[in-house]
Amino acid sequence: MAYDIGKTLDTSPEKARERAVEALSAEGFGVLTEIDVQATMKKKLDRDMRYYTILGACNPKMAWQALGHEPKIGAMLPCNVVVRELEDGKVEVSAVDPQASMQAVENPELGEVAGEVRARLQKVIDAV
Repeated sequence: MAYDIGKTLDTSPEKARERAVEALSAEGFGVLTEIDVQATMKKKLDRDMRYYTILGACNPKMAWQALGHEPKIGAMLPCNVVVRELEDGKVEVSAVDPQASMQAVENPELGEVAGEVRARLQKVIDAV
């Protein structure tokens, strides 16, 4: 089973990031964290890499439901969305597949929430 949902775009990384944030918002997600992996690797390891940003997205309603069914599920939140520049100059936007990542948690109620979150994240990816 794939662990992400993604697509490749022919645009700039910055524009793809902007479109991802807008699409997340349209599906009820807010961006809680943003990690500039490119800058972090340069600062910590003096290594150069292409644009790579991780957006920590959260849909409060879905998070509330998940926490109600499985209190320790916070270890797997928020949902990460990656915007990264590929070697050919195109940009990939991908989101974690919550059904795949929560497969080890044996809780059918949580599985239902993960399915709804996955459907919303698929709409985000389709919209970018």
